[in-house]
Amino acid sequence: MSVQVEKLENNTAKLTIEVAAEEFIAATAKAYNKNKNQISVQGFRKGKAPQAMIEKLYGASIFYEDAANDLIPGAYEAAAKESGLDITSYPSIDVVQIEKGKPFIFTAEVALRPEVELGEYKGVEIEKVNTEVTDEDMDKEIESVRKQNSREITVERPAKDGDTVMIDYAGSVDGELFDGGSAEGQALVLGSNTFIPGFEEQLVGVAAGADVDVNVTFPEEYHAPELAGKAAVFKVKVNEVKETELPEVDDEFAQDISDFETLAEYKEDLKKRLTERKEQEAKAEKQQKVMDVVVGNAKMDIPDAMVRKSTDEMMNEYAQQLSSQGLSMDIYFQYTGMTPEQLAEQMKPQAIANIKNRLVLDAIAAAENIEITDEDVEAEIQSLAETWKMEADKVRSYMDVDTMKKEMSAQKALEMVTDAAVEK
Repeated sequence: MSVQVEKLENNTAKLTIEVAAEEFIAATAKAYNKNKNQISVQGFRKGKAPQAMIEKLYGASIFYEDAANDLIPGAYEAAAKESGLDITSYPSIDVVQIEKGKPFIFTAEVALRPEVELGEYKGVEIEKVNTEVTDEDMDKEIESVRKQNSREITVERPAKDGDTVMIDYAGSVDGELFDGGSAEGQALVLGSNTFIPGFEEQLVGVAAGADVDVNVTFPEEYHAPELAGKAAVFKVKVNEVKETELPEVDDEFAQDISDFETLAEYKEDLKKRLTERKEQEAKAEKQQKVMDVVVGNAKMDIPDAMVRKSTDEMMNEYAQQLSSQGLSMDIYFQYTGMTPEQLAEQMKPQAIANIKNRLVLDAIAAAENIEITDEDVEAEIQSLAETWKMEADKVRSYMDVDTMKKEMSAQKALEMVTDAAVEK
């Protein structure tokens, strides 16, 4: 195998990769053995017709596609390594020559890691991030805890916003019941906006035991196309009205939700925890503010193929997150009405931002001669082992040292520019 490298515009390159004729012949023979049992030739039982006979009958190119698909991945990987290029995209493959008895030649166009021209990155000015815990913060947190420890009680009055109503309902369009439009014993929090727009509002002021016709119109972009934009009538029976009862904020409340005996002690601890949380959030916010300035001061030309790869990776990660929740991308697209292309376009700005941040941090690490030693890596592995409650050897088996060093050097660069920033 041989490879020629041609540098192109916009941080791209084209690799011309040549595979020896003998290797291509071996690949076609492999393709023949893989497919011969599916090919019929008169006078031969399936799988017994010679390769030459099949090629004469169906054309010499019958096994070319499988042979090329077999050769390209390995040949490209070897060529990419031999080229010494810092490739940051999937290859765009184009077959140049595919003919029996001749070398197999193809090209792979790739994006290269862009050069970064750093601007000012030390001592950049940013707006000061506030870490003060206010009375409003305390009240908001306590209110959240109250809601978590609330209880529902049945009331003998008409329903109001915030109440939970237990209902039976049956929906129809043009007088016909539709699939998924009926239920019994359904709990609905009025004002939660979980039902079709206009549905919940028509139950405000209704008491238990009442029967109500709720008239609504499905949104034009409703996930079920057969219902989109249609007027519907739901016959609703209100079985029960419940209101949420929140606990009083006193010493008893503190004892119920914590290990403290008094409300004052609980609030003191809460303020400490909120302060720690705000400091963590402030650290992340400060880092982002600094990176926005530092990246804005830098210059780089990012290839489109690099952005496409990053976007694809983000979509794959999102698909994995959905899968962990028991959902698929197909269901996600069905309910949101989006297409894969629209989701990719939505993710593109974040993909570009991620690329720019990483390129700039790597450039800063190089400019500052930030080095990560094997001892640094070992310390990080030990820290991860404690965090994950795993044996260090187990953690070590999951990690690639080179990748860890790159991640750690980028993190050190981020900490350096953040520490040097001036808050105003």
